[in-house]
Amino acid sequence: MDDADRIAQAVGTRPTALEPVVGHGAPSHRRWRVRFDDGPPMFAKVAAFDYVAGWLRLEHANYEALAGRQYLPSLLGWHDDGESPVLVIEDLTEATWPPPWSSEDVDAVLSALAEIQSTAPPPSIDDDFGALFDIHEGWDPMRAQPTGALSLGVFDRAWFDRHADELAAAAASAELGGAALLHGDVRSDNLCLREGRAVLIDWNWACVGAPELDLASWLPSLHHEGGPEPWALLPGAGPLAALLAGFFLEHAARAPIPQAPHVRRLQLDQGVVALRWACHELGIQRPA
Repeated sequence: MDDADRIAQAVGTRPTALEPVVGHGAPSHRRWRVRFDDGPPMFAKVAAFDYVAGWLRLEHANYEALAGRQYLPSLLGWHDDGESPVLVIEDLTEATWPPPWSSEDVDAVLSALAEIQSTAPPPSIDDDFGALFDIHEGWDPMRAQPTGALSLGVFDRAWFDRHADELAAAAASAELGGAALLHGDVRSDNLCLREGRAVLIDWNWACVGAPELDLASWLPSLHHEGGPEPWALLPGAGPLAALLAGFFLEHAARAPIPQAPHVRRLQLDQGVVALRWACHELGIQRPA
């Protein structure tokens, strides 16, 4: 089947036009704005590679488990041919996609995160944040082999030798465990604003953990995009900041991802902010 056939199977009506959607996320899926002779447009996401088909199936299961919540879009269709499943949700083209960020936009996301955390995790969402992500792959591998991280130019060897152990110890003390529902991947390309509310998409990383984890992991990218300093919204989170800094910077030094070549730069940008945050909270002199 081609994608039009898949979408027709998912929603029961054959589309009259497919418009490619670009600018959000990695090219791991084919993304379409779908038009019909009658009715409003929809948004369809079709798995482009074998390894992401499982992600899309998981996202569909999470949409079904959380159906009706105001912080996620309406699920309109699903079809799985065993090769390239397709997920169809409401079209959010006319919503506001930050950046830029206003204080009202930030407050809307904070309210959505609070609402997510107040939702009892459905039985199907039981992965632990600390196990789902290789979040501890940061300062320890950097200390074992610092060449890659040093090549980023964020700090020099003297600064690293002086402070890496302290940052690693702080990161190891970060509390990740908990029973709060988490989106798991809060960033501007995964959310939009509509009628004063934040709507989050891409739910394949939903998990459970400490309630502040979604907020903490969002703050470095928020500040990089012109938002407030992380410690203004989550003060006293030095261990989490150190954990995120190590994760982002260690991964930024890895080889590029062919299907998502922009990811390493995003990790570097977030790592720089997270490191400044960690230094601020832990009383460590920032690298020059």
